[in-house]
Amino acid sequence: MANLSVSDRLDIIELANKLFMYTDAQMWEKLLKEVFTEEIWFDMVSMGAGPAQRITAEAVCEMWRQGFTNLDSVHHQAGHYLIEARGADAEIYGYAVATHYKKEAIKGHTRSFTGSYELKATKGANGWRLSKFKYNLKFSDGNLTLE
Repeated sequence: MANLSVSDRLDIIELANKLFMYTDAQMWEKLLKEVFTEEIWFDMVSMGAGPAQRITAEAVCEMWRQGFTNLDSVHHQAGHYLIEARGADAEIYGYAVATHYKKEAIKGHTRSFTGSYELKATKGANGWRLSKFKYNLKFSDGNLTLE
């Protein structure tokens, strides 16, 4: 696939948006059914999340679910997507800011993480799904421990 159709580009942008919207809403089943392949290449080394590895989408969703347990709200603002065809896949590069909010925190109610994402979408029988997730932290700000 040398070039992506306009329809494929729109589907890929929607896929990236679903990643962030479903994560914020903690819609784990929708992430599993509509966003990720069964296994993904997962890399959040820049956040101190351990080594990059191939991991199940279920494990990623469970890790995020546990990480959000004590938060009152999570909000991602994402965009500036650059999409490039790579054979039967598409590489997606985009920016995002994630804000975590905890009402009971006494040293500030929010923390934010600003960075970029490198995603890979693969087209299969169920449409485009993400098979790679890499986050590149540029900087963080606020009450990082939300204490």
